[in-house]
Amino acid sequence: MKKYLFVPVLFLVLFGSCKNDEKKQKETIDKESTVLEKIADVNGYENWKNIERIKFTFNVDRDSSHFERTWQWHPKTNDVVFMTHEDTLRYNRTKMDSVIAKTDAGFINDKYWMLAPYQLVWDRNSFQYTHTDSVQAPMSKDIMQKLTIVYGNEGGYTPGDAYDFYFGDDYIIKEWVFRRGNQEEPNMITSWEDYKNIDGLNIATMHKMGEGNFQLYFTGIEVE
Repeated sequence: MKKYLFVPVLFLVLFGSCKNDEKKQKETIDKESTVLEKIADVNGYENWKNIERIKFTFNVDRDSSHFERTWQWHPKTNDVVFMTHEDTLRYNRTKMDSVIAKTDAGFINDKYWMLAPYQLVWDRNSFQYTHTDSVQAPMSKDIMQKLTIVYGNEGGYTPGDAYDFYFGDDYIIKEWVFRRGNQEEPNMITSWEDYKNIDGLNIATMHKMGEGNFQLYFTGIEVE
């Protein structure tokens, strides 16, 4: 301890050096954590590794019509159960024929709507992306950050499609735009709202259009 009394200047230099190192380390971590990872992380992606089973019902209300289908997914084994009022179908995503592929396309669509923040990490090698710090969101007209992803022209059920995600400094998605085949005009614009924390997974359970009587939402979400 007496050594510090004799060399106060050296202590200050060393202390300052440590603080600078900490600052540089934090800046490095921030740079290494991409916008894709930040969006996934604030939505509880770190907890996904603990999930053995997730069950949910995908609902669409348009004017007076209602559509729904229920899925149960075991992500570690890729076993899927498809449930409607009329039928139940079980399959494994590693063993599919052309008939099952049609059902699986629905599963991929519904899962994407619910878990898109995680898909940004899962699909990272399948798309190109750009990030803009300050743009006007299409629905609210608020100034937000924008992430655009464009899938490659090969593979998947809808190759070449593009999505524009709009979010604030908290990296929680508020709106998004779907553009089929990366066309300039949007095919669909909806909100992301009614977030619920379900065993550490932060899920937007409601999506609405700015015009018209349209709601896409999730009910009966269960996780184990």
